[in-house]
Amino acid sequence: MNNRMWLGVPVYFLPISLTYSTVLWLPYLPCEIGISILYSWISYEGTTLRFNICPVSAHAGYALETTYDFTNFFSEFDFFDEPDPTKGYVEYVNAITANEWGLAKYQNNLIYMGGLFIADIAHMPGSICGVWPAMWLYGPDWPASGEIDIIEGINSQTSNIITLHTSPGCTMSNDDTANSTVLNESNCHVGCSQSTGSASNYGTNFNRNGGGTYAVEWTSSHISVWFFPRSAIPSDIVSQKPNPSSWGQPIACFNGDTGCDIGKHFQNNRLVFDTTFCGSWAGVESVWENDVTCSAKTQGKTCMEFVAANPSEFAEAHWLIRSIKIYQQGSNFTSSGKHIPNRSFVPKPFRL
Repeated sequence: MNNRMWLGVPVYFLPISLTYSTVLWLPYLPCEIGISILYSWISYEGTTLRFNICPVSAHAGYALETTYDFTNFFSEFDFFDEPDPTKGYVEYVNAITANEWGLAKYQNNLIYMGGLFIADIAHMPGSICGVWPAMWLYGPDWPASGEIDIIEGINSQTSNIITLHTSPGCTMSNDDTANSTVLNESNCHVGCSQSTGSASNYGTNFNRNGGGTYAVEWTSSHISVWFFPRSAIPSDIVSQKPNPSSWGQPIACFNGDTGCDIGKHFQNNRLVFDTTFCGSWAGVESVWENDVTCSAKTQGKTCMEFVAANPSEFAEAHWLIRSIKIYQQGSNFTSSGKHIPNRSFVPKPFRL
């Protein structure tokens, strides 16, 4: 999958300091909001930011091979400054502007074909009216190469929704998924989605608990997502010897069975982190009005009107990422160092 790292999250720019953290500021999304400006940024906690690709033999398990950190991160990623494809109330800027403001936005140039993706996240955008964050994968010629929405939500949402999106001819079951998760739709061309039952895996509650780790295993037979709270991250993940078979049921398991050829429908994906305001899901009038919390709080204002008038509401609308590690296994799912040029079109994460 061609893996583009799109690292972006909007927050009102405040003089925030993080003790004992190496902070890397990412994209600047200024929106002119009255006399205020909203910015997008991501922080990286610790001494390194890792994007790891680990091809190994089919029976050897997952092993760590490559690390991307502060020594090579700037040279290995490209800036993205295209218009927001989700029609959000934001603007992405080029490298020169980002450098002038002390911000950056990058795209990973490597290609991945399946594997194990582990993201240790200390903070994600909170459950805030007007905010639409997502961590997702997508391929070229969308939706022909698939899309995997690992983390996604809008407005006051409190639990994660995990969704796959493909071209026609892919139907998934949710066998082996945790009982608390609900399968909303099995047709992945429409958007096969699963609503998780945990109140700690997304947004404000996720942050209150110190964050945690998301793991995604993408094989020829299934795409599975696990979430581990900060206090319960498996020791094999900590030791960089991940063993998904020991993790128990995932919070979402999409089984291809006879209904979907995963190798055909998911390939050459890029990894994306982004946050927008309002846009073509969070800002849709019917969605906005049906959110009881936001309707009561905004008192009849549209999403854009609320965002424009209340920039201080978005101080918690940012990502703080400790590490991202990408492992690979077997000859059928390998990585490539091929450079992926900027694309003029970036598909949106699937919206219910």
